[in-house]
Amino acid sequence: MVNIQAYTDKLAIGLSVLWTIHCLLFPVLIVLLPSLASYSIADDELFHQWMIAGVLPISVVALTLGCRKHGSFAFLGLGFLGVFFLTVAAFLGHELVGESGEKLLTLLGAGIIAIAHYKNSRICQSNRCC
Repeated sequence: MVNIQAYTDKLAIGLSVLWTIHCLLFPVLIVLLPSLASYSIADDELFHQWMIAGVLPISVVALTLGCRKHGSFAFLGLGFLGVFFLTVAAFLGHELVGESGEKLLTLLGAGIIAIAHYKNSRICQSNRCC
């Protein structure tokens, strides 16, 4: 039987890493290759909103399934905290805290989500519930 929770944890960690790479490297690439600025992925707000649409359902499924199996709901709360930071950064970040604050919120949220999924996956493996 396919273990959906394990795959979704890994996918969510991968998306968090992708998000972090985008936030850290895309500004450097724009400086080095200005023609990239003309592509639609250069629109940070749109990219962040699409990532939220992908991260949210994957995180909910993985963390909920894992928490049901091992009974520790702290990771679910931690994951939702990370999603909250990402959502605020994607939809209100620039207006609330400026560009630097938006990047900080995004990196913080992506990091928290990755940690929550990593810990969720590790506790499932150690409890042999996955």
